[in-house]
Amino acid sequence: MTGPLEPTAGYTLEVDGREHRVEGAWLGESLLYVLRERLGRTAAKDACAAGECGACSVLVDGTLVSACLVLAAELDGCRVTTAAGLAGTGALTDVQRAFVATGAVQCGFCTPGLVVAVQDLLERVQDPDADEIREGLAGNLCRCTGYGRIVAAVQAVVAARTEDGP
Repeated sequence: MTGPLEPTAGYTLEVDGREHRVEGAWLGESLLYVLRERLGRTAAKDACAAGECGACSVLVDGTLVSACLVLAAELDGCRVTTAAGLAGTGALTDVQRAFVATGAVQCGFCTPGLVVAVQDLLERVQDPDADEIREGLAGNLCRCTGYGRIVAAVQAVVAARTEDGP
């Protein structure tokens, strides 16, 4: 909540393919806060608020960021993609399907951030080995799966994409 002496701003964000105008927002609000509280976009999860867990991972103009560490007002005109917007059509992406198929989704709290991180990893490295997968997911904490199933999900996506060809 802002007081009368706190600086506010208006700006535009494109979130998951849809433009949103944010008005009267305190300049210190994080992207995570704006996504969840102002825009009702809850795919990015609020866990640590310190950039340590990865639950709030999103893509900003194609770059992986922790939404809790980024000031939303600095992103005027930027494109933000959450796990909910990766497919664009409402269908699941191959990464999301692989998470379900391999049992990498348990409580589900960390899943959106992990899915975004995997999507980012596979955009940068088409055929990552197990160490590259673990490194690509290093900023994301999961307390349920033990990571084996998450790595298996990534490997399943890579295998499927290799079979399908270019």
